[in-house]
Amino acid sequence: MGAKSDFEWVYTDEPHATRRTLILAKYPQIKQLMIPDPNLKWSTIATVAIQLVSFYMLRDVTSFWQLFLIGFCFGGVLNISLQLAIHEIVHNHAFGPSRPLATKILAIIANLPIGVPAAGSFKKLHLIHHRYQGDDVLDADIPSKFEAVLFNTTFTKFLWVVLHPFFYVLRPLFSQPKFVLNPSPVELANIAIQFTFDYLVGQWLGWHIVAYMIGSTLLCMGVHPMGGHHLSEHFIIPNECIDMFENNNINQLQRDDYSKLIPETYSYYGPLNALVYNVGYHVEHHDFPSIPGSLLPRVREIAPEFYNSLPSYRSWVYVIWKYITDDRVGPYSRVKRPHRFAKHDQKTVDFINEIKSEFK
Repeated sequence: MGAKSDFEWVYTDEPHATRRTLILAKYPQIKQLMIPDPNLKWSTIATVAIQLVSFYMLRDVTSFWQLFLIGFCFGGVLNISLQLAIHEIVHNHAFGPSRPLATKILAIIANLPIGVPAAGSFKKLHLIHHRYQGDDVLDADIPSKFEAVLFNTTFTKFLWVVLHPFFYVLRPLFSQPKFVLNPSPVELANIAIQFTFDYLVGQWLGWHIVAYMIGSTLLCMGVHPMGGHHLSEHFIIPNECIDMFENNNINQLQRDDYSKLIPETYSYYGPLNALVYNVGYHVEHHDFPSIPGSLLPRVREIAPEFYNSLPSYRSWVYVIWKYITDDRVGPYSRVKRPHRFAKHDQKTVDFINEIKSEFK
């Protein structure tokens, strides 16, 4: 296939709603899994508590390399766990949809050790990613054209992975500025509480702990085993399945047919799922976002024929390595669909307004 020069364009709606309908028609008992996770709030609070204790214990450690190593091996692992706890929380998996205030408070608490305010704005962007996956305008999870053109060699792709946290945060400012630059009261509260927390930590424990806190977050989202989930979820990484297509008369296939052969969401079934609320079960998550991560393995057990034949991963380190070193992979390795604003005009406006109303 060679180096990519464009995204993988498709012209259908995102596939998970259709799959969800098919699976529920055959296995209606899956609806029984659409319940809150009673352990989520306790595991989140426990992780926050452990991080706060670690900040206190590290208050006299000022060596950059010591803090770097501890942040990479310990602080970053807990912070990415908290990021995925927020992911679970904003899907209403902690308390259900009937307790929105408790959900918002828990998300802001989970955000504290991460160091930068994210919980308030994450939900609205993430729900749009679910509803309009791959949309050329609405899905801010997809790299920009600027990223795809500039970061397409082994070295620059390595830099892109290192800098991924910055692109992840800044990208929505350019793709959806009116939406992002109109913060809700919850977002403003998240910002105020987070910066107050950072200030108190800096005053009581030292500003090197604030740097450690934020640095751990940046480390875990970049070239880090836990950060591999960002690449494994939707990037087209050559594997046995895709290699098979390439090696068997791929040139005889029409381009649209080839696009249909490549899934746009992938699951990871390795041991690190235990630390990140099973976010690796990503196909299952997009099929059933109302099912908490703790129960997603049950979805695959109930409906194995829908999942066992799909390409998946067992190692996030492998995914990072393939992304950086394989010339066929880069920021272009994402499925995109044209933004059909005429079709989605009022529906999109209504959906975004619905999300905004949750944050008032």
